[in-house]
Amino acid sequence: MKRECDFNIVTVNYIAHPSKTEISMTESNNKLTHFNQQGDAHMVDVGSKAITKRVAVTEGRIFMEPETLQKIIDGDNKKGDVLGIARIAGIMATKKTAELIPLCHPLAITHVDIQLKTEESPPAVYCQSTVEVSGQTGVEMEALNATQIALLTVYDMCKAVDRGMTINDVRLLKKSGGKSGDWVAEKT
Repeated sequence: MKRECDFNIVTVNYIAHPSKTEISMTESNNKLTHFNQQGDAHMVDVGSKAITKRVAVTEGRIFMEPETLQKIIDGDNKKGDVLGIARIAGIMATKKTAELIPLCHPLAITHVDIQLKTEESPPAVYCQSTVEVSGQTGVEMEALNATQIALLTVYDMCKAVDRGMTINDVRLLKKSGGKSGDWVAEKT
């Protein structure tokens, strides 16, 4: 059995057994860091990395019917303050990321900011999450998790009136700190 997965510049070939892989690299130094030399998944050793301030900012949206958005704006939801509860859920999600993503390091998060804004055309709630840490690994996964869970909480709070809501466009906007330095997403 042979399965092939392409990751932009890295091809991982699973041969016979999914836990044993051959990793072939292109000219770039980029590599999948969660695989060891034998191709087994492992948690990256960050012990020798410098402690630096690291920040990640993510965004996403949940699209909905205009009537659903109006209920959020008016505070007319039977379950309570939709945006306030979604904000708390996003903060909680940040702290639980290492429990949900198997190879993620547990981090002592120093700051989380969840911004939720209503948008009328098309009707949506926009979420931007900023997560900070002074540590040896980045907080991109924590910020992405915060955005996803905040938006999923909006869905949960409003699903009784709108089951057709969709969560879209969740992505990393920028990150800073660490050996790889700063990164900013292309404008869409």
